[in-house]
Parts: sequence; C-alpha cells; structure tokens
Amino acid sequence: MIAHLRGTIHEKYPNRIVVDVSGVGYDVFVPLSTFYGLGEPGTDVALRIHTHVREDALALYGFATMLEQGLFERLIGVSGIGPKLALAVLSGIEPTDLMHAIERADVARLTAIPGVGKKTSERIVLELKDRLPRAAAIAPAAGGAPPPPSALRDDVVSALVNLGYHRPLAEKAADAAVKTLGSSPDAGFERALRQALRELAK
Repeated sequence: MIAHLRGTIHEKYPNRIVVDVSGVGYDVFVPLSTFYGLGEPGTDVALRIHTHVREDALALYGFATMLEQGLFERLIGVSGIGPKLALAVLSGIEPTDLMHAIERADVARLTAIPGVGKKTSERIVLELKDRLPRAAAIAPAAGGAPPPPSALRDDVVSALVNLGYHRPLAEKAADAAVKTLGSSPDAGFERALRQALRELAK
C-alpha cells in the first residue's frame, strides 16, 4: 500500500499530477487545496497518499497536509460518497471552510459544490459533525509570473468546467476573478482559480 510519494512533478493539471519517482511516473489525483501549493513541472514534491483499491482499478489520491487527507478519508466513509466526489468536495471548498460548514450544519454552503446535492450535504453534516480531524496548516500557493489576462481567464474557465461547473457559470466567475485581481503581480493561475471559486460560492 502506497502511503507517501516523494519525487519530481512530471505533469501538472488542476485535478491530477504525474510524479516521477526514480523514472517511474505515478498518476495521482489531487484536490485544488493541494494543487494550489504545488510548484511547476520539474520541481520536487512530497505528498501524503491514500491508495484506493477496487476490483478493476488502483487509484492514488495525493494530499499536501494531514488535514486534507483526514477530511478525504472521512468523506469517503460517508454513505454514497466515493473518492471522486470526495475530491470534488475538497476542490470546491477550502478544508478549513469545509470543517466550519459541517460544524455549523451549513447545508446550503455544501450544496453549492458541484455534484453535492442536498441529501448528500445533510449526510455529510450528520455523519461527520463529531468526527472532524483536528489538524493543521495548508501549504500556501506557489508563486509565479502572471500570464496575460485573456490566457489566465481561459485557463480558469477550463479548470472550472473540468471540475464540474457549467460553462456559463465558469465564464462569469472567471471574468469576475480576473477583474477583481486586475494587474496584481500575484495574479497567477492558482490565485485566480481560488478567487473564481469564491465567486461561485457567493
């Protein structure tokens, strides 16, 4: 059972990365909360790993912090939630915000996440309210030179669509995020995507 990977980022996408470990590429699914803190391809990375085994597949899920992994493993223990939906939950809301939403029984906030209906939100609150992890800091987003606004907007729209948001909503959120960040020197893809998710949560 794989529990930890340390290597080099070979490829990087908003929902998965390929980690090169001594010449072997491991395909690892990651939530946006982890993606924000990753460097560019060619940089070193160390991830906590949840190995999910099914009859027809073996999938690796990677996390930057113990908190993210703990939330993921509690989410997949909820009736009706598999790894794909658990990853979508962590990609649609910051880990600390998820914990607060569960503690406050904020079903409306959870239902705003793509793929999470009201019944699923209610189950999450009911089953996890007294089982939340008690850890830890989340790695900060990696920096980098900002891309042109048009390219940045298109990249954010593409990432949001891949995460399950409808294109018109994704475009509206991306436009609002790019406008909010303006010409900020820190307006890289990760920050713009984070801002777009904030817009969608309003």
